[in-house]
Formats: sequence, C-alpha cells, structure tokens
Amino acid sequence: MGGKIKSWKKRWFVFDRLKRNFCYYIDKHETKLKGLIYFQAIEEVYYDHLRSAAKSPNPSLTFCVKTHDRLYFMVAPSPEAMRIWMDVIVTGAEGYTQFMS
Repeated sequence: MGGKIKSWKKRWFVFDRLKRNFCYYIDKHETKLKGLIYFQAIEEVYYDHLRSAAKSPNPSLTFCVKTHDRLYFMVAPSPEAMRIWMDVIVTGAEGYTQFMS
C-alpha cells in the first residue's frame, strides 16, 4: 500500500543481503526504483491479524514491515509466499545485527 496515497499498487522487490537492504521497483524490469528499506531500520515484521490494512486486496495474505519511520503493508500471492517473504525479511533484518559492533 502506498505511503502518501493509500492505494494498492503492485511492486517488485529485490533483496540484497550484501548491501543489507531490499529495494522495490514500479516494474519487474527494475528500471524505476521506487524505494529502499535498510535492514537496520526494520523494527518488526508481522502478519496483519487485526486487518488494519485499509481495503487490502487479500486480507488473509497481508503482512506488515514496520520501520523507524513507516509501516509498510504488503500482500503476498499465496500463503507459502507470505511465509517465505516474512522469513527472508526477518532473517535479513536479524542477520544485520551480526555485523554491528
């Protein structure tokens, strides 16, 4: 779901463990970067059990990525994809702490 304009739009995500972030694009060809989320900014990743995402296209597949300055609502294409995406994001964010001193 968009940040300023609260509408649902399809985005393509690229997870980069080496750069410790994941970025998202408007199209699958990765030609226009829309945003970037650094692992160190992620506070929580959780299933949207309260159904707080307004007009989610699929409430049962909606999850949240909470950062220091924004709450991202995301919808996966399947329950399996949702579990994988959440695990990968949590693992990346937790893995970031290995490099902190």
